[in-house]
Amino acid sequence: MGRIPARSAAVAERADAGSSLLARLCLDDPEFEVRMGDALAGAEKRLRDCATDAPDPRIADLTGHLAAAGGKRMRPVLVLLGAEFGDPWRDGVTDAAVIAELVHLSSLYHDDVMDGAETRHGVPSANVRWGSRAAVLGGDWLLARSAQLAAGLGPQALRLNARTAGRLVAGQLRELTGPAPDEDPVGHYFEVVAGKTAALMAMALGIGALQAGAPEPYVRALTSYGEHLGAAFQIADDLLDLAAPADATGKERGKDLLAGVASLPVLLALADRSPQNEELRVLLAAGPVTEPAAHRRALELFATASATAGAAAIMHQRLAFARDALGVLPRCTARRALDALCDFVAFRTT
Repeated sequence: MGRIPARSAAVAERADAGSSLLARLCLDDPEFEVRMGDALAGAEKRLRDCATDAPDPRIADLTGHLAAAGGKRMRPVLVLLGAEFGDPWRDGVTDAAVIAELVHLSSLYHDDVMDGAETRHGVPSANVRWGSRAAVLGGDWLLARSAQLAAGLGPQALRLNARTAGRLVAGQLRELTGPAPDEDPVGHYFEVVAGKTAALMAMALGIGALQAGAPEPYVRALTSYGEHLGAAFQIADDLLDLAAPADATGKERGKDLLAGVASLPVLLALADRSPQNEELRVLLAAGPVTEPAAHRRALELFATASATAGAAAIMHQRLAFARDALGVLPRCTARRALDALCDFVAFRTT
C-alpha cells in the first residue's frame, strides 16, 4: 500500500469524510495525517471499485449506493490505525480496510430493512429506493464480496471475516427475537451490541494489525479496545437518536422510538420505577411510540431523564475500559489517535 499520485474529485469527496475524522483527532502530526489521508484515499477508491463490480450495472447501482453516499469511514480508519503497530505498507492493508467497510455497509442495508428506515447518510435508504427484498440481497452481495477479498489475504483474514459475519448476524437475530422471558433486557442489549457493533470495530483493528504483521499482544490489545469502543459507540448512537436533529445524523430523530427499538436509554427508562419517570415509562411500555404527540413528549422527557444520564455514564465507563486496553501499545501517534477516538465518541453526544 503506497501513496497514490492523484485523486479524482469523486474519490476525494468520499475520502474527505474519513479524513475529517482523522483531522478531528487533533494528532498534531502533519506527516502522519498526510500518510493516513493518502492510505484512506487509496482504500476509498478500492472500496468503490469493489462495491460496484457486479456484472449487471443495475445491481452495481444498488450495491454501490451507500458506498457512494459517504460516511465517516470509521472502520477503514481503524484498520489503518491498527496497521500502524506493524508495517502499514505491507500488501493487503488496503484490502483489509475495504473488507471492514464492506461488512459494515452490508449491515446497514439489513438494518435499514429491519428498522424501516427511510434515509441513511442523508440519502434515501436502499429499501426505499429498490424495495426491501433487493436491499437485503444487496447487503448479502456486499458481505460475499468481503469474503472474496478476505480469501485473498489468507486463512487468518478469512477466519476473522467469517467469525465477524457470524457475530454480526447473530446480533441481528438476537435483536429481532428479543430477550427470553427470564433474561435481563440490559444484558441482552449488550449481547446484541457485541455482535452488531463491537465485533466489527474489533475486527477492523485486528485485521489491520494482523495484515501489518503486528506482534500478537498488540493484536489482542487492539481487539479488546475495539470491543469496548464499539459498545460505547452504539450507546452514543442511542443517545444521538434521542437528541440530535436529522440534519446532523442523516437519520430521522427518534427513529428508534418509532421502530420500537430497545435502545439502552429506553431499557433503563422502562426499569426506572421512580415517580419522576412514571410518564416516560408509561409512554414506552406500550411499544413503538408512533403517535406524533406521544413521540414528541417522549423526546422531551428523555432530555432530562435519569435513564439518559445513566446510559451516558455506562458509555463513559466503556470508553475508560477501551483506554485501559491501550496500555501495552507503544506510545506513538497512532496510539494517541486511538485515545482521541474515545473523546470523539463521547463528544458526539454533547
